[in-house]
Amino acid sequence: MNVSSRIRAPPESSEGRPAVHCEACRAAFESESRQAVSFLLLDQLTIPAIGCAEHVERFSSVCGLTSEDTADLLDHHPAGGISCPGCRLAPHSSARPLIPVQDGAIMLMACPNHQSEIVQRYQTGLETQQFLSSSVGSGSNLSP
Repeated sequence: MNVSSRIRAPPESSEGRPAVHCEACRAAFESESRQAVSFLLLDQLTIPAIGCAEHVERFSSVCGLTSEDTADLLDHHPAGGISCPGCRLAPHSSARPLIPVQDGAIMLMACPNHQSEIVQRYQTGLETQQFLSSSVGSGSNLSP
């Protein structure tokens, strides 16, 4: 599955890059520091992600809605490293899609297969969150 088929890219800025309204996310994307990288631990996956702390946390919590365990974030390289050889090489690739998260975005540094899997989980998590919010808000699905 193509990553862009599930998540729409943010509108492009005048410079031809996707527009990201969050200043902290833009700074993280432009930073060459390893401090901008967080590691998303979701089930058996370890995926490096770049974005501001708020939007990476939001992305993680939404992905966690589709996980058997909790989705955890690390601000340091995980002790076990990154097990997928493609994901280990992803930081050297120029193809890093931006995933819109509210007014910001995150950049996943993963192989195409794991990018697709995480984007699917995020999309499913958004749908689950929307369903749960509408069910609680309407009160129609609640038993007395």
